Amino acid sequence: QVQFVESGGGLVQPGGSLRLSCAASGSTLDIYNMGWYRQAPGKQHELVAQVTNGYTTSYTDSVKGRFTISRDNAKNTLYLQMNRLKPEDTAVYYCNAIKQIGGNWLPRFAWGQGTQVTVST
Repeated sequence: QVQFVESGGGLVQPGGSLRLSCAASGSTLDIYNMGWYRQAPGKQHELVAQVTNGYTTSYTDSVKGRFTISRDNAKNTLYLQMNRLKPEDTAVYYCNAIKQIGGNWLPRFAWGQGTQVTVST
């Protein structure tokens, strides 16, 4: 079992930036495809960015060009650089290892506590 601790969230004005971190323990991350999810109030978890164990990245359309996912396997840490933030980016952000089942990417392990991102004036 892998455990995740997310950090770096906060309150930011529209147009601002934040960098999220996800520290993992219990296993090395280098064998896993990894993803950042977010969950807005009343909604399900949404996968917004993913990076394979070969460092290939992909993003949901709403964050393309604004968010950048990266990984540092030596530090067992995943990052999400978020620029030009919008109010609709407000959510709790989580990381997880991901696996593909059918056409869907699903989380492998239990969720961490997440980190709250609030974009507001």
